[in-house]
Amino acid sequence: MAIDRKLQADPWEDDDAAALAAFKPLTREQARALRQKNPLLSPWRVILAQVVVGVVVALLAATITGRLAAGWSALYGAATVVLPSALMARGATSRFSSMSPGAGVVSFMLWESVKIAVSVAMLMLAPKLVQDLNWPALLASLVLCIKTYWVALLWRGR
Repeated sequence: MAIDRKLQADPWEDDDAAALAAFKPLTREQARALRQKNPLLSPWRVILAQVVVGVVVALLAATITGRLAAGWSALYGAATVVLPSALMARGATSRFSSMSPGAGVVSFMLWESVKIAVSVAMLMLAPKLVQDLNWPALLASLVLCIKTYWVALLWRGR
């Protein structure tokens, strides 16, 4: 019961040759049209959207519960997302990160680590910094601000 197998030196060779033959570089006008059709989404616009969501959630929390402490807790939850995101956006869009692809990857990893560390530190400090902390309001605001990334991606798609 031997199995017949055709062995090739490079199983991807035929696909690469066909792809290279079909590849045509874009003209300047085609590239411009492609950029206009798919514009870049600025990280600062996403952060602005997170600020708006955080303020709205804080106002709703204060209004629904009738307690100002819930509003401050929700606002602190939004800050736990917004401030580290702004820090990362500032670092990741710096001149150093755009020097080379390798520097960009290292910069992204470094600033993502800083973002996580700052977020965790802010959450650990929440009970000491916010009077009458309302954890459900804080967490609801935090989750909704994080989900704003998805809304921004949908926004970009249109």
